[in-house]
Amino acid sequence: MVLEIRRADHSERDAVARLLDEAFRDDPVSTWVFPDPEHRAAVHGKFLGVFVDVALEEGRIDRTADGAAAALWLRVPAGEPEGEDEVPARMRAVADPDNERCELVGRLTGEVHPTAEEHEYLLMIAVSPDRQGEGLGTELIRPVLERCDRDGVAAYLEASSERSMRLYERLGWEFTGRTVRLPGGPQMWPMWRKPQG
Repeated sequence: MVLEIRRADHSERDAVARLLDEAFRDDPVSTWVFPDPEHRAAVHGKFLGVFVDVALEEGRIDRTADGAAAALWLRVPAGEPEGEDEVPARMRAVADPDNERCELVGRLTGEVHPTAEEHEYLLMIAVSPDRQGEGLGTELIRPVLERCDRDGVAAYLEASSERSMRLYERLGWEFTGRTVRLPGGPQMWPMWRKPQG
């Protein structure tokens, strides 16, 4: 498969947020954060839009030319981050101020995020529901992984389901051994990928 990939810009912000909303609407983590389906439909896109804003401001978004898939990346330097991470509070404030789970998921994943070395952080990857299973996600992230291998840079992500964890394992990621357990809800699997070859 030859996939045309380009970097998304600010004019595509809402389209990427819609794609994330569609792709993750029934994800275990999303259904935990927003248990009521009607409420989720109303606020889920706003919640995920914060991820899009962060990637546009601090990282990059790689997107297929047809808009069917997008990957949000951040290059994270080695060392403890300076100051408190404001993104989880921002997610709650923007999407659902009375819902502490909006903020908690970000705080819990932040607690286990590796700090020892610089890495590419796959913040999110989304494929349109009607295109899932075609290998778009793999092809979308392959160029970044090849660059990581060439430059000797690790990569990191949190898988939100066992199914996605298995897909990432095929690309060289390994479970770190410590899950993120959402209170009364699902778990997430932090995964680390050492440079290959």
